[in-house]
Amino acid sequence: MHTLFIYGTLKRGFANFDPYMNEARYIGPAQTKQRFPLVIGGKWFSPCLIEEPGEGHQVLGECFNVSDRVLEKLDELEATHLQNGYRRIKIEVYEQQGDSPQKVWTYVKDRKWIDGIHSKPLEKYQHDPRYIEIANRPI
Repeated sequence: MHTLFIYGTLKRGFANFDPYMNEARYIGPAQTKQRFPLVIGGKWFSPCLIEEPGEGHQVLGECFNVSDRVLEKLDELEATHLQNGYRRIKIEVYEQQGDSPQKVWTYVKDRKWIDGIHSKPLEKYQHDPRYIEIANRPI
């Protein structure tokens, strides 16, 4: 099992939770130890955690335990095999206030691969009505 920090459309109650995270086990809310810029970016208005530690906010999200199979599905979704896709890296998060930080996986993107940034850095992703769900994207 792997622990994964989720900050966007894969969170519970969001568009990509059911198709991708239905086998994951929810651990609880979490917050990044370091600050990162979380922005709405690209032509699909997706949440992007930019790999620039020390900038932005301590991002709020959720932690899950996921299997190898779920992690493989998420790597495919996040296009980790492409140069302009997301990268899966380990970061430190606080799972409970007052606890020591835990090293967990998350997905980050390099700013140069984000085709347009449509928001200021966010502390927490909330539903963005501009987000274009995968099923509604042109092929």
